[in-house]
Amino acid sequence: MRRVPAAPVAVPVGAVVAAVALRPWLWPVAVAQVLRLAPPRWWLRWPPLPLPDGTLWRFRMETAYGGAGDAEPDRSDVRTFLRWSRDMRHWRRF
Repeated sequence: MRRVPAAPVAVPVGAVVAAVALRPWLWPVAVAQVLRLAPPRWWLRWPPLPLPDGTLWRFRMETAYGGAGDAEPDRSDVRTFLRWSRDMRHWRRF
């Protein structure tokens, strides 16, 4: 059975960018997380942006905030997640 791609989701890019814009030490982690959430071969779809799959994004927002998965992530939550991700990457090296 062929997998049908999920409909594009309106990822609140502005909220995520605003959360890290003034924190350049989080930029590498943010880029790594964007690429991890992007679907395989994202550059072949239009628009060629590494936006997450709609189903995955809704699941992540539903598990984080409850409801129907249509919540916008809080800026402090984005920063906390990125710091945690960065710390876990360093921790795995030991």
